[in-house]
Amino acid sequence: MATKKSAKTPTKKSLLTTEDKTFFANYINNPSPTGFEAEGQKLWLEYLKPAIDKYEVDNYGTVYGVINPGAKFKVVIEAHADEISWFVSYITDNGLIYVRRNGGSDHQIAPSKRVWIHLRDGKKIPAVFGWPAIHTRKDGKEQAPEMKNIFLDCGATTKKEVENMGIHVGCVITYQDEFMELNNRYFVGRALDNRVGGFMIAKVARLLKENKKKLPFALYIVNAVQEEVGLRGAEMVAHTIHPDCAIITDVCHDTNTPMIDKILEGDYKSGEGPVLTIGPAVHNKLLDFVMDTAKKQKIKVQIDAASRATGTDTDAFAYTKGGIPSVLISLPLRYMHTTVEMVAIDDVENVIKLIYESLVGLSPNFNFKYLK
Repeated sequence: MATKKSAKTPTKKSLLTTEDKTFFANYINNPSPTGFEAEGQKLWLEYLKPAIDKYEVDNYGTVYGVINPGAKFKVVIEAHADEISWFVSYITDNGLIYVRRNGGSDHQIAPSKRVWIHLRDGKKIPAVFGWPAIHTRKDGKEQAPEMKNIFLDCGATTKKEVENMGIHVGCVITYQDEFMELNNRYFVGRALDNRVGGFMIAKVARLLKENKKKLPFALYIVNAVQEEVGLRGAEMVAHTIHPDCAIITDVCHDTNTPMIDKILEGDYKSGEGPVLTIGPAVHNKLLDFVMDTAKKQKIKVQIDAASRATGTDTDAFAYTKGGIPSVLISLPLRYMHTTVEMVAIDDVENVIKLIYESLVGLSPNFNFKYLK
């Protein structure tokens, strides 16, 4: 008796090309610490340029490209470009270096990490976060890593030798860890928070160009600086552009890994789709529109509830210039503010699709008023 051949499951076509992934890896590997984002912004702009009509760079380094400039109705899609880092704060007489945070750097992951110390002339010096060997620590009396006891060793033996290398108080420090793809399912690297957002919004712009979509409004693709120290870049550029509405993308926590309390943090999981936030800074009518778009396009989403603030650039846009209607589309991320931040590739593609389809469906006649 002849057996019936089972139909092959069609292979899913990836939204991301080899060119996209190559750019993304280079973008993640390139240091872009808060306040010193210029080199990363250059890479990002080169990837974005084929899709835009013009671009601008503001005084502190926020970069934005514009499609259809001159249109009266203005829409922003935005992410932030900076990564957490450290500053040199004190050099000991025997050449060891103590540090200060630049953004929300995690002192507990620092010991044994390799770093670059960036000099003012653009050169960089390798160093390591030292830590006493396990043999020298007493059981039950071990010190945990704290800001007062983590330190860098650059191989120098005196303060003068450190200074002769060009290292001084205020030099910025970044980790050396690099990008990788894990099990064909995840992207892993430092600074996915939130250069993955910059990648996604730039990819949206490129898709609009490739698909020859003509938008009935001006689209501003914004890669803002200094989010990690208070949403500062977004605050500045929101005043400059003064858009009619803004779609912000950032990362949020994947809470399905050990030692995270879902009662306190909520239940969000990588691979289960973009996370849409409900909260005071999020414009309810714009959120409803994005939710409807996700439903129509069969994009699975998760829902987050924010209390006083979202903690993202959404807050900067929402409360600027009399109130800019804003919505937040987040990407679930594991191990935030570590060197092994991890996101699901499927989620990256679905955030791109959701922003793209929302823009295609958005009209300049959208009524943002709650009361008629």
